[in-house]
Amino acid sequence: MKTYLHIVVLLSLMVVGCARTVDDGVEEVVATPSLLKLSAIDSLMWWRADSALAVMMEFAGSEAADSLDVFEGHYCQVLIAELLYKNYYKQSNRKNLLKAVHYFDSIVGMDGYGTDTRGVSVQEREAFLAARAHYMNGVGLYERDSVVAACGEYLKALEIVETHFPNLETQDVASLQVGHLPRFMGLTYGRLAELFSGQFMQEPAIVCCKKALAYDRIEISSPLNQSSLLILLGKQYAKLNQNDSASYYCNEALQRLPDTNNAVYRDLVSQLALINYDSSKDAEASIIQLKRMLAQTSDENEKMARISTIGSIYSDDGQYDSALVYLVPMFENKDNAVRQRVAASYLHEIYQSKGDTVKAAQFAVYLTENTVSQGKSNAQVSQLNELFQQHLQWEQEKVEAKRRQIEQLAARRRMVRGVVTAVVVLLVLGGGLWWWMAKRKKEHEAEAQILNEEKQQLQAQVDDALQQLQTQADDALQQARAMLPQRVADLYRAKVPNRLERIMDEFEAAYPGAMERVAAAYPELSETEQQIAVLNFLHFRAKEEADLLGLSDNTVNKYRSNLRKKTENASFSSFLD
Repeated sequence: MKTYLHIVVLLSLMVVGCARTVDDGVEEVVATPSLLKLSAIDSLMWWRADSALAVMMEFAGSEAADSLDVFEGHYCQVLIAELLYKNYYKQSNRKNLLKAVHYFDSIVGMDGYGTDTRGVSVQEREAFLAARAHYMNGVGLYERDSVVAACGEYLKALEIVETHFPNLETQDVASLQVGHLPRFMGLTYGRLAELFSGQFMQEPAIVCCKKALAYDRIEISSPLNQSSLLILLGKQYAKLNQNDSASYYCNEALQRLPDTNNAVYRDLVSQLALINYDSSKDAEASIIQLKRMLAQTSDENEKMARISTIGSIYSDDGQYDSALVYLVPMFENKDNAVRQRVAASYLHEIYQSKGDTVKAAQFAVYLTENTVSQGKSNAQVSQLNELFQQHLQWEQEKVEAKRRQIEQLAARRRMVRGVVTAVVVLLVLGGGLWWWMAKRKKEHEAEAQILNEEKQQLQAQVDDALQQLQTQADDALQQARAMLPQRVADLYRAKVPNRLERIMDEFEAAYPGAMERVAAAYPELSETEQQIAVLNFLHFRAKEEADLLGLSDNTVNKYRSNLRKKTENASFSSFLD
């Protein structure tokens, strides 16, 4: 009922005519009571979102809400979206928010030199609102599982701010005309970090976490928010098996927490327990900590998160009966599909290890039916990575443009100095001329040195970026190879259609080009012999190969014999890299 009332009252806001005037390219902002009220709600929202929502509810029923002009109406819709989000309600004004996005995009960057009632320039105010509109549009898209589109909106918000507010990271808070900009940038980078983390894209998540923390240092939000960012950063390093870095950031988060009676503290202790287990393999000590955190929570979602961690440690430690106590309820809880799939994966391995093939098969079927296809997941990660790389390229081009601007300004200054110097030279005798030439030589040497240093720095950044991309590609290939035995075994046992073709596809994905090299080295090999060579490498028995190929055992053994003769017992591994 509470959510319904909020939606009904907030959406009762109406938008009518325009109260802004344009005269000779100069915009005049009319300080209407509605604009003053919305600005006050806006300011309050950054500190007390719950109080701001209550004020907005009161404003929605006032006469002032009936006379909103076009600008105020769209400003109001952005505020509504932000207030709903910050008070844990889903967007209910989606259509109006999309109109606000297009409206602010259409006017941002227009020539205008007026200021609003707070002394903020029109261009800066509208640019900030455009960025916020894109940010909230991203939130709405993320709520609808449109992860790639949401990422694009967040990055668009960042680019709008960075275009209209250059050097934001290095400015003093007191000099900023729009005081909430650093906090907004921190929030946006934080959302991106969570998005990339959810897609197991650790490198972009780390970059965004550190950016969010940098902006948080400009305008401090809250120790709780700082700790949450540091925990998220630590989790990324933990996923990369860099436990020293993960522990460092988690301990930093622990020091900044104002108290221990909150979910952030419990999440932090649980993460440290998991890191300690990965480092020491002391399951008992880690589980004691996790159970203590589990006992302190009454929230069902948090409880399932703790249960998931405990069950995974028991399973990894080989304590299968204890693991089942936690993993079975986790699987039966259908509120979180991701956790359910994780539980199913652990349960499949446990029952397989216990020799219960019936239950193991049941979970294998569940995973087959409910796991997102690897191709679809890879495609989404590829799209996200492309968006992020484009943003990094955009930032690099912005830095390059700024460098050129500095060079042009330096060139103009040199030209002015040259003219002045030329006049002086006419008045000064030989001593003055010698002094001037010496001075010019030193300036050119200094400028050449600066340009050379900048060139080296840019080259180093490019090399680092290329190295990171290569590392990511190598890691992905190694992961595919590590998972290959389990995946082909699952495919074989699952009895899915086209098992042989899918197994060959999995092999090709893990060892690209291997079959072409085999075919080039041994052109006399038939397709079946090539397939048997792969199955032998994957440790399939002759009977299993016969099952996959639809042949008899004797026929398969004959193919195996022919294969050994044709290849002279050559090692198949030599063609893999």
